[in-house]
Amino acid sequence: MFLFGLAVGSFDNVAAYRIPEGISLWSPRSFCPRCQSQIAWYDNIPILSFVLLRGRCRRCGEAISFRYPLVELASGLLFLTVFARLGFEWRAELVPHLFQVTILIIVSAIDLQRQIIPNRVIYPSIPLGLAAMGVVALARGDVWIILRSLAGLAIGGVPLGLLALLLPRGMGMGDAKLAAFTGIFLGFQQLTALFLAFLTGSLAGIALIVAGRRDRKSRIPFGPFLALGAFLALMFGERIWALYRGLF
Repeated sequence: MFLFGLAVGSFDNVAAYRIPEGISLWSPRSFCPRCQSQIAWYDNIPILSFVLLRGRCRRCGEAISFRYPLVELASGLLFLTVFARLGFEWRAELVPHLFQVTILIIVSAIDLQRQIIPNRVIYPSIPLGLAAMGVVALARGDVWIILRSLAGLAIGGVPLGLLALLLPRGMGMGDAKLAAFTGIFLGFQQLTALFLAFLTGSLAGIALIVAGRRDRKSRIPFGPFLALGAFLALMFGERIWALYRGLF
């Protein structure tokens, strides 16, 4: 599962670079952004090729961004974590959760670099996510699963969508669409995901201001924090909710 995650992480890097540039995901073959030379298969092995090439293009010597091995490693570790969360069993929920993680990685990489969440990623992902959870509902014989997905979609998308309309300088509509997407897989745990996203985003913003890296008017990409909140809710949502109820 870890190796499979590394391979998918390589695709995530392709998507994060090509989608904002309007380049097809399928052609041409992988190439160096500087010299445009095609990358041979042996220079395109996740993480290993970066190490062997010492982080530079074989042809032009241009430095390769550390984003590439980091995204690959993150994908491998998150895939393994999801599999572990399901007890290392091939359950029906595995494919939808891995799909969610993949989209979260792609969106986070793009938002961190360009401060956008492309519709080309989110628009097809929402119906695909609903279809995936529909398959899980059929496999389990539990229609409540798809109803929870629809509720989570509304819990994520509607409040953030209203915020984006009322406070466009503080919240982007792309964030609302991403929250709607993650809600499909989390259901009512989307409330936990939003709480964690705003908490971590606020703490990160305060830390950047204290460090002098940002001021109060600076915009900080919120997509990665929505992704982090969604993943934490997916892994530990029930425990967090139980802890919260225990406080009262």
